[in-house]
Amino acid sequence: MNAPDLNLLITLDVLLSEGSVARAAERLRLSPSAMSRALARLRETIGDPLLVRAGRGLVPTPRALELRDRVSYLVQEAEAVLRPAEVLDPGQLQRTFTLRNTDGFVETFAAALLARIAEEAPGVRLRFVQKADKDSTLLRVGRVDLETGVVDDSTDPTLHSRILFRDQWIGVVREGHPLSSGKVSAKRFASGQHILVSRRGRSSGPVDEALLAFGLTRDIVTSFGGFSAALTLVRESDLIATVPERHTSKLRTGLHSFALPLRMPDISVSMLWHPRMDADPAHRWLRNCVREVCA
Repeated sequence: MNAPDLNLLITLDVLLSEGSVARAAERLRLSPSAMSRALARLRETIGDPLLVRAGRGLVPTPRALELRDRVSYLVQEAEAVLRPAEVLDPGQLQRTFTLRNTDGFVETFAAALLARIAEEAPGVRLRFVQKADKDSTLLRVGRVDLETGVVDDSTDPTLHSRILFRDQWIGVVREGHPLSSGKVSAKRFASGQHILVSRRGRSSGPVDEALLAFGLTRDIVTSFGGFSAALTLVRESDLIATVPERHTSKLRTGLHSFALPLRMPDISVSMLWHPRMDADPAHRWLRNCVREVCA
């Protein structure tokens, strides 16, 4: 049996990533005809068309979708094996890292992190992208280097993680709101109109579960996918938001915050990364910078 041509893995990875023969050819610096021949070899080797015509473009087959993440992982692992080991000098590092975070994390920690990076590694650039959900696909395929968030049962168990800090829930209202003065009881808290923050679009959350212990429910009049938008609305209304204290410290400037009259679990905010980046010296240095800034 002939040994497979492992160079086809690189070609397959680029084709599945780009979804276009022309773009894949440009990325690999091949002619379109050479790339077409490579695709034909892949189809024969794998026994699947992989990319099929749909209108003016190409779409992946179910087999291609099944292979995409595995092939990307294998190619990046191979590149890591063949990369020479080196002692990292942050001052000489030229690299762009992509971090996936919520608005609150960026508002609270980005300035300090950028200052730390600029001091130690002026050739490093950070690219922050919005974290709208807990899907770990971008980490797996290498489009995101590091992510921050809460690890729970829905988190991909193959990811590595480390706790950055612990946070607690607090209530927030505008200055002059009835809850900005006097003791806030569970009944007073529940009697107001509330904003629910849920990136998953849920209709209730931990606050509602805690209120049930008092036999209370709250009136949720609107919901948002992030804390920044919720706090913007709080400034201009009589609505109440429940947010993490440290995560939103700068977002809450000029607002009144108060301790919740409820038993709420603490929040553990972690950084997460793919196992293939664990031993990378530059990535390890980045993780250390994030950890120390958040500490």
